Amino acid sequence: MRILLAEDEKEMSSALVAILKHNNYSVDAVYDGADALDYGKSQNYDVIILDIMMPKLTRKATCTRHPYPNLNANREISDRRSD
Repeated sequence: MRILLAEDEKEMSSALVAILKHNNYSVDAVYDGADALDYGKSQNYDVIILDIMMPKLTRKATCTRHPYPNLNANREISDRRSD
């Protein structure tokens, strides 16, 4: 399974990439929404994991420009709606 991970915090990204690769996933990591959009449009991914707040483009802006099915994991119930 091929995964695109968009997470601007590099330590968090590195940890997630290590966990996913340890579990035999193929992972590409990007650090802002603009790169996530570019990679998402130019590559074929089974899953795209987008941080909600990223530099250049937020998850909402990225999904608006290239609609991806998404799953939220927000803390507040009021935030738990699809972007």
